[in-house]
Amino acid sequence: MKRIIVSALFVSFLVFGYSCKNSSEEKVLTREVSFKKEAEATLKKTISDSIVANLDIEIADDEYQTQTGLMYRKSMLDSQGMLFVFDDETMRSFYMKNTEFALDIIFINSSKEVVSIQKNAKPLDPTPLPSEGISKYVLEVNAGLSDKWNLQKGDKLSWNKVPN
Repeated sequence: MKRIIVSALFVSFLVFGYSCKNSSEEKVLTREVSFKKEAEATLKKTISDSIVANLDIEIADDEYQTQTGLMYRKSMLDSQGMLFVFDDETMRSFYMKNTEFALDIIFINSSKEVVSIQKNAKPLDPTPLPSEGISKYVLEVNAGLSDKWNLQKGDKLSWNKVPN
């Protein structure tokens, strides 16, 4: 009887070990999310009204899109960005969990003025990156672009949706 129990336990361990080994070796196939141009945006200097940048933007305006953002993507062109649109204006905080490339995170109030910028947010970092003021919109662009454009608090963003 003892021999049967030991044999059964041994077989159980082999089966369990085999199934764990297989599950850890399984490859998860994911398809990279591609950019979808939904609007054209313009950033302007407040003082001179001169254009700082024109961008093609993807809009995140529902719960799933705002929670996912640019996660699981490999890159984005410098001429592109993602605009997060929220129903309310409040203090916001973003993080870079599951975002594989560095970003500048630009917080914008309901008057469409830049209120703060989190520059060079590190890829895959779960540390919260808060706004310095209340915001209704958040624009994510490739890291370094806000410096290249000399973007500052008070500069303005406007956008127009493009037909599907």
